[in-house]
Amino acid sequence: MNEWVLALGWLGIFAPVALGSIGSVIGCALAGQAAIGAMMQTDSGYGRFIGLSVLPSSFVIYGIVLMFTLQRPVVVENSGGLFGIGVLAGLALLMTGLWQGRACASAINASKEKPEIFALTIAPAAIVEGFGVFVFIFALVLSGGLGGGA
Repeated sequence: MNEWVLALGWLGIFAPVALGSIGSVIGCALAGQAAIGAMMQTDSGYGRFIGLSVLPSSFVIYGIVLMFTLQRPVVVENSGGLFGIGVLAGLALLMTGLWQGRACASAINASKEKPEIFALTIAPAAIVEGFGVFVFIFALVLSGGLGGGA
């Protein structure tokens, strides 16, 4: 039974980077597809489309930092905390990456028709980023309370 508990602890350590990567990949792909479509329909402004399409890549970076923060000797006493913080933070990073990609795709689609609203269209994506930052910060704070191995 202890081996199962320890395995969950190790899963929790890697979960933020794995799930954050999935969210970043999906988000960047969604926004990237919109950027490619917008470049086919416009004659300029390609850089802003590409810049917006990479915005969801930040969630993998948050996941990497969380993984290094959670890295410690895994013992039965801290496995539950490692699993809970890592998996829940990872799932939140996955979802924020996915939804930020959708927000970025919408911003790209809207601004290709009306370039003057580009700055305003970034606001929803920035709000989603803020939720990812909240998860990141609170996971860092909670991980400080987890003990290391004896």
